[in-house]
Amino acid sequence: MLGLMMRLIDFILHIDVHLAKVIAAYGGLTYGILFLIVFCETGLVVTPILPGDTLLFTAGALSSTEGARLNVHFVFCLLSIAAVLGDTVNYWIGHKVGPAVFKRKGSRLFNRKHLERTHAFYEKYGGKTIILARFVPIIRTFAPFVAGIGAMTYGRFLAYNVIGGVLWISSLVYAGYLFGNIPWVKDNLTLLVIGIVVVSLIPAVTTFVREHGRRQD
Repeated sequence: MLGLMMRLIDFILHIDVHLAKVIAAYGGLTYGILFLIVFCETGLVVTPILPGDTLLFTAGALSSTEGARLNVHFVFCLLSIAAVLGDTVNYWIGHKVGPAVFKRKGSRLFNRKHLERTHAFYEKYGGKTIILARFVPIIRTFAPFVAGIGAMTYGRFLAYNVIGGVLWISSLVYAGYLFGNIPWVKDNLTLLVIGIVVVSLIPAVTTFVREHGRRQD
């Protein structure tokens, strides 16, 4: 298990090298691999550690290189679909699983009142949450699942799901594409990937530290 985690971390931190090898080895099948990674990262609560932001930026950057075998516009369209479908599946899993779990009597963790509060929160702030969560690793995997548990109105969820998914994919893929040909970016893509990982984790870490401080008080 530890060996698998170390390989995954190595893949994320050196994703430019590994993705270039995947493209060279599999050609057009790379589109399917990218689709599957984005779908699983957003659609399955058991795979939140899969690369998201770094994968999108790197795919865009590699699409900009001379003789690139990836088309940036197709990458954007395909991965937008993967992101929207992933969140949709995650929502419905939460929607189906949640009510059954919260029917258990005498459970403090799965109290029915918690479910009602979650529903009220997502009805009021759910749109903003679904969009902003797209840009925070791990949180974006759980946000649609919780929205499903809280029975957020599906029509509202779908609208913000599409908006958030398209904004997330387009901003990172096209950022990679626009800056991928700059010599400094080419030579330091690994450092940029690490920077993206660090910056994207700041909101989650800040929230955790703040909440931990409140509990200590």
